[in-house]
Amino acid sequence: MLDKFFKLKESNTNVRTEIVAGITTFITMAYIIFVNPSMLSMAGMNSKGLFGGEVAKAGLSVGNDQIIGAIFVATVLSAIIATLIMGLFANAPFAQAAGMGMNAFFTFYVVLTCKISWQGALAAVFICGIINIIITLTKIRISIINAIPDSLKKATGAGIGLFIALIGMKEAGFVVGSQETLVTFGNVNNPATLLAFIGLVVTVVLMIRKVKGAILIGIVTTTALGVIAQTGLGYKLNIFLPESFNIISAPPSLAPTFMKLSFKDLFSANVGFVSIITIIISFSLVDTFDTIGTFIGTTTKTNIFDDKPIGKGRFPRKLDRALFADATATSIGALLGTSNVTTYVESLAGISEGGRTGLTSVVTAICFFLTLFIAPLIGIVPAFATAPALIIVGILMMGSIMGIDFDNFEEAVPAFFTLAIMPFTYSIANGIAVGFIFYTLIKLFKGRGKEVHPIMYIFTALFIIKFVMQV
Repeated sequence: MLDKFFKLKESNTNVRTEIVAGITTFITMAYIIFVNPSMLSMAGMNSKGLFGGEVAKAGLSVGNDQIIGAIFVATVLSAIIATLIMGLFANAPFAQAAGMGMNAFFTFYVVLTCKISWQGALAAVFICGIINIIITLTKIRISIINAIPDSLKKATGAGIGLFIALIGMKEAGFVVGSQETLVTFGNVNNPATLLAFIGLVVTVVLMIRKVKGAILIGIVTTTALGVIAQTGLGYKLNIFLPESFNIISAPPSLAPTFMKLSFKDLFSANVGFVSIITIIISFSLVDTFDTIGTFIGTTTKTNIFDDKPIGKGRFPRKLDRALFADATATSIGALLGTSNVTTYVESLAGISEGGRTGLTSVVTAICFFLTLFIAPLIGIVPAFATAPALIIVGILMMGSIMGIDFDNFEEAVPAFFTLAIMPFTYSIANGIAVGFIFYTLIKLFKGRGKEVHPIMYIFTALFIIKFVMQV
């Protein structure tokens, strides 16, 4: 039955190989169940925090019997549903979950900078998902990808990597604010900072030795050391251990975030209509770049989607289904209560183990389902334990910078501003906007305006209006 449904023999694979590949993919991306709740909690989601039990007196409780909040459940459920759609509908070995970079954009720009409520931000994510579905079905998504130069796509990935790494360094205490120099190096004598450094070293060593699940192991190791340091050595690390700790428990309620998106909060926000449109476009573009980059990079090496290599502007029919599965995932995540859900590049770990069909994705989804019942374990993970994971993800995302020709000044200028503006202004949207503007203006001043796609002109005009109006 499995062979017939997933076409295993046709794809030169078998059940055992697909199961191993699915588990491998899960292990390499399981860090998201720790990192995403930590990231989105900074946006005020769950309103009072993630934890319950005795930390109610600290003002962080959402219920005395709840150890971790709805964000965790939303993160896991969205990964399960989206990955199953990818596996059963597209029959492709890719897993999906809340995307790194987009959760940072959601928290630090949309909510904390633009002062849009998290409910309004979820509405923006939902609209982004609907837009992605429409432009995928009408092939516009492919046109947009082809309209944007490769240098800007690569710079966007690298810029997001720098941005995420900066957040990780801040959470670890490696980078702190300074009146004299804006930022400076943190105090390594701080116990939390020291533990974050140990966690980073552990993760790096495991990554170098190509240990599967290195990021997850690093998070667990750092958390365990933190618990020992707090309970055994008396250090104050703000690790909140519940009074009665059971590893296995029923999942927390999803109610605090389920269907809480608010279009009223989004469009009544005091940031201006142009900024709202820019936010939605930024969500859509980053989501699209991330997904297409993963698909193209995988297919050119393994030909999963087609027995012929992918070429510019030519995408096999099977890839259309995978793109549609990815597009639906974002809106599903917004309804559940998380930022953009996207296809994970960590899927390559499972593919490298031989995964070739949707059975790999189904196995990964089953693994995510099992994590729903270990919420108490997730709830004790402190920010300094997830900080090394953010730094490592940032390093991995920086790899795209190698594809930018910095010897070509025309290409280097817009690419540089795209990747530099993101961390320097704490905004992914600003980086994309400035990069688009410089690219278009350079082409016009060079008398090569015809080389710029009309879609680029539309985006550039919107971004210029945004900056002129300061909205």
